[in-house]
Amino acid sequence: MLWDIFCRVIDNHGDLGVCWRLSADLAARGHSVRLWVDNPSALSWMAPEVDLKADGHAYLQLKEGQVVVQPWLHPIPPQTLMSEVWIEAFGCELPEHFLAWAANFEASQNLQHLKHPKPSVVWLNLEYLSAESYVERSHKLPSPVMSGPLKGQTKWFFYPGFTDKTGGLIRELDLEEKRSKAATPKAEPKILQKTTLFCYEPTALTEALLLKSFNVDGHQWQVAHGRGAAAFDQACAQAALKRPPGKQPPAFCKIAPLTQGAFDQLLAASDLNFVRGEDSLVRALWAGQAFVWQIYPQDDGAHAPKLNAFLDWLNAPDSLRQFHLVWNGLSHEKLPEIDLPAWQACALSAQARLQGQIDLVSQLLQFVSEKR
Repeated sequence: MLWDIFCRVIDNHGDLGVCWRLSADLAARGHSVRLWVDNPSALSWMAPEVDLKADGHAYLQLKEGQVVVQPWLHPIPPQTLMSEVWIEAFGCELPEHFLAWAANFEASQNLQHLKHPKPSVVWLNLEYLSAESYVERSHKLPSPVMSGPLKGQTKWFFYPGFTDKTGGLIRELDLEEKRSKAATPKAEPKILQKTTLFCYEPTALTEALLLKSFNVDGHQWQVAHGRGAAAFDQACAQAALKRPPGKQPPAFCKIAPLTQGAFDQLLAASDLNFVRGEDSLVRALWAGQAFVWQIYPQDDGAHAPKLNAFLDWLNAPDSLRQFHLVWNGLSHEKLPEIDLPAWQACALSAQARLQGQIDLVSQLLQFVSEKR
């Protein structure tokens, strides 16, 4: 099938990261994807296997399928094929010129319906990931289009999630094979040796640097690029003022921008992963290592119930829940020390539950098949 996926980059790279993984997973299963993006520049390091042109075009040919990256406002030639599926990611809404073209295409097909029946397009709104209860209630609900050139058509809400009553998570067909190849035998975790930091600007970062759990011989911070790296530098300077005389500053290395595959391997090889946003949370779950999630903060406070719902689903032990709440600025208590065995066991239990569920792309394919 031919899919059109639409993505707008807001202020970070998570939306594009999810859409690229979705596109590549579909292509790996034999489908063709046109990925419409308003700012594809991050693909130059996120997916360097694509040849990203200066005008925003790019192309990826896999064994069975392909992904073509289209600039958001790319003109649509008259001979362009209509796709079978439209996905507007995270409520981005489709470009107006695409809607106009689709309406004209539909009109022309209706005039020729006896000889050339128009294809049935399944129009999906792929929502943000959440463990809140409304997700199960809202998943697969119709949303009639009330205005615009395609008035009268129907969108469908499709919610990724953590239970079998949701759309599931992106999980590539070869994920287990990749994980088993990358896995190295490890003794039961007792102390931290490697911690990966990928975050926004948590106010508790300075306090974390002073925890005994991170001040053990041989421990190293692996600091991802971007906002988290700047926050780490600032926290190190603040921690230096509070560290007792003679105590050494933390050992660390800065990580350059990584491909999605290399980032996944980094998480799998760490003892503890600090992740942020949606895409890296899912990859931390598949990595099967202890993790702490920094949820995207919202001005109206909507991130607080969202985080608590996730911690409930996770069955987070008390120390892990407390750490999350402080890390996300939702508690003024002290950060607890890291209970690595308990946090690791929690992560593995969550991973096992998710592996028993149907992945997101498989569910999308099934839903589209039902609606066509």
